Amino acid sequence: MPFSIHVGPNVRTSPFFEATVADGVRSFSVYNHMYIPGNFGDPDGEYDRLLHGVAMWDVAVQRQVELAGPDAMVLAQLLTPRHLGGTRPGQGRYVPLCDHDGWLINDPVLLPLSQTQVWLSIADSDVGLWALAIARERGLDVAVTEPDVSPLAIQGPLAMEVAEALLGDWVRALRPFAFRETELDGIPLVVARSGWSKQGGVELYLRDGSRGTELWERVKRAGAPWDIGPGAPNDIERLESGLISYGADMRRQTLPANPFEMGFGAMIDLSAGHDFIGRAALERIAAEGPARRRVGVFLDGPPVDGNRQPLTLLRDGVRIGHVTEIAHSRRLGRNIGVGLAPADLGDDATGLSVGLADGERAASLTALPFLR
Repeated sequence: MPFSIHVGPNVRTSPFFEATVADGVRSFSVYNHMYIPGNFGDPDGEYDRLLHGVAMWDVAVQRQVELAGPDAMVLAQLLTPRHLGGTRPGQGRYVPLCDHDGWLINDPVLLPLSQTQVWLSIADSDVGLWALAIARERGLDVAVTEPDVSPLAIQGPLAMEVAEALLGDWVRALRPFAFRETELDGIPLVVARSGWSKQGGVELYLRDGSRGTELWERVKRAGAPWDIGPGAPNDIERLESGLISYGADMRRQTLPANPFEMGFGAMIDLSAGHDFIGRAALERIAAEGPARRRVGVFLDGPPVDGNRQPLTLLRDGVRIGHVTEIAHSRRLGRNIGVGLAPADLGDDATGLSVGLADGERAASLTALPFLR
């Protein structure tokens, strides 16, 4: 039976919402208390465009938490176990955030505009409230707010052609996660060499929400020679590429995981001497070794449609872990998924299966990413 999505004031719309509706969006999800497009009516075509051409995405749900004041970097360092020494303005950092028990509560990109103005470009959890509480409890001289900033992503192997046509050839010199403040005919932007895909591209952080439709149309016109089209962050491509999705792969309330289990161990420098939330817990976990590890999973049988809930990973019928998301990969010609398994379980383990709604499927493990 057809149904519609009720758009009410309890879930916010993005500055690009009207433009996506005009361009034929067919589904939405909710992320950071906002609507995010799911697809524009042709999921397979949108996947192919991301892999072979160029796509534009409304990712305004990727909200910014701004830390502003003399203690901005002090607070930023308290929030993440990654050592931020030497971080300079204009260079983004992927930073896991943990609570006092060492559980991951977000995995944002940190964007230092200056030593006194820092953004955390967050995944799906209320990090602003967490940061504000830590700042107040520590007596730091820093304001924690959500600025008027809304990203629009340009992704795919032809993304840099579009970015150069739109902004100039300087965008090609940006290194991964680097960013620059600029304007596009008076539209204030931060342009970053980033995006939630392995296909490459940029994200345009719009700093004036009243100009969302204007920016969307400018990107469309600039990308027309390369057949740009609207889409959305793609779950199949992210699984193939081994990207982490906070909320899907882990969430403090329902799927708690620590950074060592999720593969962030190389980012955690416990010898640097810096203070951060969760240090004692992470020191203990590092000494004992993580109990689980992140794995790729192949599922036998016909193509799967995906899953609404985490799935059980079993060995000889006994639950040993979970699989957080599955999909059918056309590039691999196989069903794939990601999840957490016991740390001592090798990729050559036998007797594995995954519990689906219609029964168990035989499974095997593999290293991530599936595709590089």
